[in-house]
Amino acid sequence: MSNYTENWAGPGKIHYISLTSGSRLRYLKTGTGRALVLMHTLRTQLDYFQKLVPKLTGHFTIYAVDLPGLGWSEIRPGASYEETAVRHDIMEWIERLDLKDLTLAGESMGATLSLSVAAELGSRVNRIIALNTYDYLQGVERANSLASILVKAMRIPVFGLIPSKLDNALILSGVLRGGFFDPKKLSKDLVQELVRSGHRPGYARVETAYFRGLKSYCAARQLYSRVKAPVTLVYGDHDWSRPPEREAVARLVPGSRMLTLPDTGHFASLEHPDEVARILIDATR
Repeated sequence: MSNYTENWAGPGKIHYISLTSGSRLRYLKTGTGRALVLMHTLRTQLDYFQKLVPKLTGHFTIYAVDLPGLGWSEIRPGASYEETAVRHDIMEWIERLDLKDLTLAGESMGATLSLSVAAELGSRVNRIIALNTYDYLQGVERANSLASILVKAMRIPVFGLIPSKLDNALILSGVLRGGFFDPKKLSKDLVQELVRSGHRPGYARVETAYFRGLKSYCAARQLYSRVKAPVTLVYGDHDWSRPPEREAVARLVPGSRMLTLPDTGHFASLEHPDEVARILIDATR
């Protein structure tokens, strides 16, 4: 495994935990204060938060996790990456660490999981910050024409493994740039790290399984009404979601408030980490 995370995480420590499902998750623990769980986007890993975490370590004890099969979490043959399976793994991870008085924060698919996990965990969670929820089918297909072609192809059973295995820095950065208002804010070093983790044996099956499972993340909206903790929904003004889709989420989440970040795409934590940090800190005061 690369030491990429250790190079930016300072005194933070990398840990691994094995769950009853057979999944083995990697996570970073760093900082002091109330517990904050960070969940990343589809096709990235906990290093997605490399610009955000250093701004929060004086306010929170941060637990940033590689979602099942992604990043450097273990790839398990036959594992499901439907929302229900991933949610249950994250819930068990939180319960095994005995995290309480907890803030859940996620971006994209991580935001959807923040809401569905909070609906199940009840009183363990006291605040949710959901950034650019990914709970609608088109998602990354709206990034640009390259993304649209690749994602459509990866959803095709068996054939979809081919474009996933062809992944390289040029292709991945081309897709990811479609999630930025200012594509210059995409780090080449992060892209190279994502390519490294994405070249592990079996990763193509994981990636295509997540894309084929997107309907299950849309279906997770049915859990939003069960969330009891205060929720802040945050969207970039140039996010892939449409205003009616954002408003539909706000209606589903009782008492939620919505913020819009100007000059921001889908990857707010990379594009405007100062603003995201401010929102997280202010929400928990």
